[in-house]
Amino acid sequence: MNGVGIDARSTRQMSAGMKAYVRELVARLPRVAPDMRFVTFGRGENFGWEEQIALPAAIRRARVDLVHFTSLYMPLVAPRPYVLTVHDLIHLRFPQYFKRKVGVYYRTAVALGCARAARIVTDDERTVADLERFLGVDPAKVRVVALGAGEEFLVPPPAFAAPRPYLIYAGNHRRHKDLPTLFEAWSTLPPEHAIDLYLTGQDDFGGALAAYRRNLGEIRVLGDAPGEKLAAYFAGATALVHPALGEGFGLPMLEAMAAGCPVVACDEALPRVLRPAALTFPARDAAALRGVLARLLGDEGRRAALVNEGRILARRLTWDRCATATAAVYREVLEERRA
Repeated sequence: MNGVGIDARSTRQMSAGMKAYVRELVARLPRVAPDMRFVTFGRGENFGWEEQIALPAAIRRARVDLVHFTSLYMPLVAPRPYVLTVHDLIHLRFPQYFKRKVGVYYRTAVALGCARAARIVTDDERTVADLERFLGVDPAKVRVVALGAGEEFLVPPPAFAAPRPYLIYAGNHRRHKDLPTLFEAWSTLPPEHAIDLYLTGQDDFGGALAAYRRNLGEIRVLGDAPGEKLAAYFAGATALVHPALGEGFGLPMLEAMAAGCPVVACDEALPRVLRPAALTFPARDAAALRGVLARLLGDEGRRAALVNEGRILARRLTWDRCATATAAVYREVLEERRA
């Protein structure tokens, strides 16, 4: 039985979606791939002694046949062969929004990790092109594995009881998420639509939200909304709106579909696998987004169709499916090694 090591660390640098990915793989791989022996490695923050020295040593002591580094934070000198997950290259697509040293890390450490990897796993076809463009990765060694929706979203959740209809955005508030386009579109919707805008996360806008007003509607910052709480917000929402200029996958969009919430997303942020069940608009185009939202608010039949299409799609995109497809990548590498 082949041994597979899994980098199961959950570190400060990792997003909520990255942590969910690691957590779900660790939980599901032993069940969907009983032909393998899995060893998890959970210690070590990024960039320090534990990651660069202790982690490779622990992997070697475990005598596994393959390692999966589940994020781009990995040792510079890692035991081979290994599989590497790169969710996106947003930092290289939009360098103006990030510190210069981040781009340097990607072009050195991440590029080296990709070059030495036996396979690279990513979430959507667009990142395959980014890997080739920015890091010189051969597309032939990249495998696309879509993320999954958790059971708390797939089981019909109780809808949040709101005083009036609301749109919701779920995610961080970094500049590439382009929330001003969402604020502008919401605040200029036709006056007959009484609707609020809910945002997950902390109020880190520094008073900027005061510039966006509606007579019948307000912006509400929800704070952290994990798991079942977020599912309830999705179930009660008129739509999830995702204006980001780009995403690796954008897990909240799939989770919203699973919970019965229509999705309206920037065309550049929507993964290919979710396109059949979502409405889109061009990047940074608040007028186009306003038009899509106004039409959706005035067409309950279209909204109901999107809910149905989204739920059907989300039932196929489970974490078990993600784990099964990931295990298939391991088998591919192991078979190649035997040959």
